[in-house]
Amino acid sequence: MTTRTIERVNRKLWYAAIKPPMYSVAIMPIWVGSAVAFAETKAFNSSIFFTFLLSAILILAWENFSNDVFDSETGVDVNKANSLVNITRNKSLIFWISNGCLALGLLGISAIALQQQDLTVIGLILLCCAIGYIYQGPPFRLSYQGLGEPLCFLAFGPLAFAAVYYSQTKAWSSTNFAASIVVGIVTSLVLFCSHFNQVKEDAAIGKKSPVVRLGSKRAAALLPWICGSIYALVGVGVLLKIFPFWALLSMLSLPVARRLCHVIGTQYDQPHKLTLCRLIAVELHFWSGLLLGLGFFLPWV
Repeated sequence: MTTRTIERVNRKLWYAAIKPPMYSVAIMPIWVGSAVAFAETKAFNSSIFFTFLLSAILILAWENFSNDVFDSETGVDVNKANSLVNITRNKSLIFWISNGCLALGLLGISAIALQQQDLTVIGLILLCCAIGYIYQGPPFRLSYQGLGEPLCFLAFGPLAFAAVYYSQTKAWSSTNFAASIVVGIVTSLVLFCSHFNQVKEDAAIGKKSPVVRLGSKRAAALLPWICGSIYALVGVGVLLKIFPFWALLSMLSLPVARRLCHVIGTQYDQPHKLTLCRLIAVELHFWSGLLLGLGFFLPWV
């Protein structure tokens, strides 16, 4: 293998380990929650928006990096080439980098709370961080009991949206809560799809993910219903005039949802072919969230 080929392989491993596309999961709650706040108040604080955005990315980096550390302790990632711990062979380094990201992220959220002279936002984000820890961290490791998806829904849906909306308005909103359910489901779907390529590995170490519990075939059959619920909720929101008509723009992400269901539905028994299916789920998360947020902005621009 030539030096150039080795460098190319190493770059791909680092890219897969850092997972840049996954940060859509942090960005979309900020985008959609701020869009709802703008639609309802016609006000938008850009400094708070960008501070929250950067802080959310740093906090998600903490969760991703620390999860690699925690997984290295259980053995689930022993054969995972794109684990940061396996690449660097320095668990302590990754652990402290992750904690540094958390500290910087919370510093940004604290700046927002200081500006508002209100601890509500930092309180909500600390609760999200606590959920992020018990998701994978010892002694809880609730994701190993199949509870990752509901925890993910809560942290990246209602709680994150409440914090974002409050940071812009210092108030609460039923419309924002409804939007948080839609984005929360899509976020949990990303996690759900990440299990299909590692069913045997998870089962071997006792990790009872939903796909392990249901079996790959039944889990794959559930996908169209999950995807359908996303668009059904948007449609109902528009019919009830909770969402603006332009929220239907999110329906333009349907082809991505169909592709995700087709890929997993036809290859659920070939896990080695599903390594990248989570990226299709991330693509769905990105486009559905981007278009939903645009639906709230467009009537007023």
